Amino acid sequence: MTNLNLGHGGQPGQHEPKPFEHIELAMGTGFSFHGRSTLSDSDTSIILNQACAILHEADRIFSLYKPESPLSRLARGETSVAECPPVVDEIWQACEAWEKTTDGWFSAFTAEHTFDPSGLVKTWAAKRAAEYVLERGISDFTLNAGGDVMIADGVSEAIDWRMGISKPVSIAADGAGVLTVVDLHRTPFRAMATSGVAERGAHIWNPKAPGKEPAKDFVQVSVIARDLVTADVWATAAFAEGERAIEHLNRIDDIEALFVYADGNLAATDGFISLFAKPD
Repeated sequence: MTNLNLGHGGQPGQHEPKPFEHIELAMGTGFSFHGRSTLSDSDTSIILNQACAILHEADRIFSLYKPESPLSRLARGETSVAECPPVVDEIWQACEAWEKTTDGWFSAFTAEHTFDPSGLVKTWAAKRAAEYVLERGISDFTLNAGGDVMIADGVSEAIDWRMGISKPVSIAADGAGVLTVVDLHRTPFRAMATSGVAERGAHIWNPKAPGKEPAKDFVQVSVIARDLVTADVWATAAFAEGERAIEHLNRIDDIEALFVYADGNLAATDGFISLFAKPD
């Protein structure tokens, strides 16, 4: 690890808050940190680069697109969970816990019984990276992980608390655009995640259907929650469950969601409308 410029009491030297932006390509998508730091530019850069190393390490271990990753070797039966890095067992256990929490609608096992935790790993790694930044004295920032967004604990009024929900390409006349904007200021929520078919096609399966067929009721589900992993898991689970998920999520505390049907019609949980951003 690179040494930081420490001030009194072992803390990095403090300065007037300065805006920063750091963009990193990792895990097949873009991650961007936006915020303000009271540390020196060099210390801020070091911390953000070290945080992004967490993302690259997660990709090295969990990518099924890398033939020699521990997860790829596990999928081919060349190794066991016990022989993989300990974090693989941690993610395995987390996936099993979320499967139970979501009544089986989130599943990390494909129709071929391959362990594929991609519905969890990206935001899990993003949350770890954000925690690293927080622990080192930067608390005023947001992190966008390939369209899934979290607001750090301790974020100030100077940071924009609004989040845009993209319009699914399949229903957008011009192939792009914003469906709506939510404002999480003065709410308990700190994260939003979206699952859908826009980037990867039909990749979310119904774990309770014979052969785990692709889920088809929605083209997109966006979930707002207190933390990024919770939002991500429930977005995937709700997409997989289909239309029944609307009532299911209505029964869960601290979760709100917006559902987009293939014909462009919308549905939402009861409290979602209260999160719409007011015009400037």
